[in-house]
Amino acid sequence: MRILLTGVSGQLGKDLLPLLSQQGEVIPVGRAECDLCSVDAIRRLVAEVRPSVIVNPAAYTAVNEAEGAPDLAFAINETAARTLAEEARNSGAMFVHYSTDYVFDGSKQGPYTEDDEPAPLNVYGASKLAGERAIAAVGGRFLVLRTSWVYGANGKNFLFTIRRLAREREELKIVDDQVGAPTSSMQLANATARLVLRYSAVPEPAFPSGLYHATAGGSVSWCEFARAIVAALGKTEVFKVRQIVAVGSSEYQTLARRPLNSVLSNDKFERTFGFRLENWEWGLAEIVREINFRENA
Repeated sequence: MRILLTGVSGQLGKDLLPLLSQQGEVIPVGRAECDLCSVDAIRRLVAEVRPSVIVNPAAYTAVNEAEGAPDLAFAINETAARTLAEEARNSGAMFVHYSTDYVFDGSKQGPYTEDDEPAPLNVYGASKLAGERAIAAVGGRFLVLRTSWVYGANGKNFLFTIRRLAREREELKIVDDQVGAPTSSMQLANATARLVLRYSAVPEPAFPSGLYHATAGGSVSWCEFARAIVAALGKTEVFKVRQIVAVGSSEYQTLARRPLNSVLSNDKFERTFGFRLENWEWGLAEIVREINFRENA
């Protein structure tokens, strides 16, 4: 099995690489190997690699910056996704893509299902929604996994931001009225590897193509998540922070609006695939163990 893996320098790509390498030959692709803003470059890449599976964690994920760069966000999150989906369909390859909880406006009381109507509040969410719809229109053997609040032991993310601020400041003010499910890149990578192993050779009539919510279990606010991060990391290091204060979104203005509720229901995923991702607390503990292992090795 030949697996084309995009976004290999990102936090999810880095966790996917060793897991997928256990299943076949992985061709890892970053910005240096392929310009995802070029349709021709993508088509040439797939023609050269001839993969049986394409896994696409590459994305434009700078939520605030996307407000000033919509063309770039849509080029990567919609056009590149559509092109990869077309190449996968034309060659019969399995295609795995990732989307976001930010396709919703957060007005629903309770978890969102795949049947709820999206209404993104920002350019990033709109571009990811456009990618979802483009892939569905292309068809073939595809899985689109909507996830949320992704963080991990690699790259820049909320966990490392909180860690840095906790070292620098005695008081942190963190938004407490936005609720979601922090999902570790390791949880998402493990789930993806299981799906690739199970379905890579399944032909299209029996392949469960579609959109699925795939997040960690449970939910938490950003403020509560920050407190959990400090508590978990604080077992092995000393922080300057003494207080984490809850504030409302109105007190913390950002370029891009965020949904207040972006909790996703994973019921369809579990019904279809027979498993679900562990709770967010488990995922956080796993990431902290990985960080401690790397830094103390």
